Amino acid sequence: MLFRRIGQVLAQATVAVLLAGVAAGPAAAAQETGPADIRAAIEAVPGLRVVEEQQAASGFRFFVLTLHQPTDHRHPEKGGFEQRLTLLHRGTDRPTVLYTSGYAVSTAQFRVEPTELLDANQVSTEQRFFGTSRPESADWTDLDIRQAAADHHRVVEALRAVYRAAWISTGGSKGGMTTVYHRRFYPQDVAGSVAYSAPNNVDDHEDSAYLDFLRTVGTPECRGALQAAQRALLERRTALVAGYQAWADSRGDGFRLVGSADKAFEIAVLRAPFMFWQGRGQAACPAVPAPDASDDTLYGWLSDVAQLQVYADSVANEFVPYFYQLGTQLGYFPVETAHLDGLLRYPGATEPRTFVPRDVPLRYQPQAMRDVDRWVRTHGDRLMFVNGGADPSVAEPFRLGRGSRDSYLFQVPGGTHAARIAKLPAADAATASATLRRWAAV
Repeated sequence: MLFRRIGQVLAQATVAVLLAGVAAGPAAAAQETGPADIRAAIEAVPGLRVVEEQQAASGFRFFVLTLHQPTDHRHPEKGGFEQRLTLLHRGTDRPTVLYTSGYAVSTAQFRVEPTELLDANQVSTEQRFFGTSRPESADWTDLDIRQAAADHHRVVEALRAVYRAAWISTGGSKGGMTTVYHRRFYPQDVAGSVAYSAPNNVDDHEDSAYLDFLRTVGTPECRGALQAAQRALLERRTALVAGYQAWADSRGDGFRLVGSADKAFEIAVLRAPFMFWQGRGQAACPAVPAPDASDDTLYGWLSDVAQLQVYADSVANEFVPYFYQLGTQLGYFPVETAHLDGLLRYPGATEPRTFVPRDVPLRYQPQAMRDVDRWVRTHGDRLMFVNGGADPSVAEPFRLGRGSRDSYLFQVPGGTHAARIAKLPAADAATASATLRRWAAV
């Protein structure tokens, strides 16, 4: 979930595009409709500020914005912060897609899949406490799913004065979870929601569904190769960790948050199978290095699959809010360790506590995810879930129930975390696209 995403950031890819899955840059043939000066209409919205307007393709305008948000929506008198947004304007008569990133938001121009399918406007939101959207004197207890949902509600309320046609919300991975949480607390804000590859950690924060999934996904030969590679990496950890530390030193970086390069290396090795199936899948099995591969080959494979860069302070510190959310409400996945007996040094190293400063309390609230899961099954309306069949992130997916209305669960056979409507079997893709257009009244 997180680690593949950070790797994409570090590879200088457009994060939102990769999570929500379409090509960056809108088609140049479109022609703008609506007010001649859309900027004036946007600037007239209370609390909204235009930070900059960037040049956009013909028929579009692109703005970086901020919206003033209360730090605590229950007590707005306690102060606020500026939430960063971006707006890709297509026309005031077009639908508008609310893209919830779940993290910091890119200020590059991109269109997510629902935006392209609907030829819509797109409002992209930065999650509170991420990127520049941080209160100056943050109370960590204000980072929860209800407060973030209230942020998104205010975004829709503010911009609906300009964009009066139907709104659709969407997001991928953690952003898809955020989309669902927004609908849980404000079910009438949008006409429909598409959540891609969104985990549903409803049972508890050590749910065995992930372990069960990883024990059966793919072929036995590939799963065995991954375990053998893990053992080889840990058996050679002295030399490999020395190289890892040298890499960090060369960048002026370190591992103060995690604890040490050795601990970070062990965490990466433990997470490697999850990351492999999430981002690559069965087709990449031939590239798993054999136990007798060279140190460089093993290290390079681990760095590529498990993203060794993300554990260094320069990246890890930016994602403390993510791990805080994992440790308080969202839950996290466990890792398999039985085949690594005698090679591990740091019990519990993969838990969120490792990535959150010790002076920040972590108190898990299991009722938060149970409430959302129950709402989806009993009251969820106009929800669409698109998952990959081989993606461990959705080992425990959102499920529909007797109370779900006009809602759909689609799966890309053998698909990874990059599941998209366009990758569904043809009949499912046609149903999903038609449903989305119906919701948006296109």
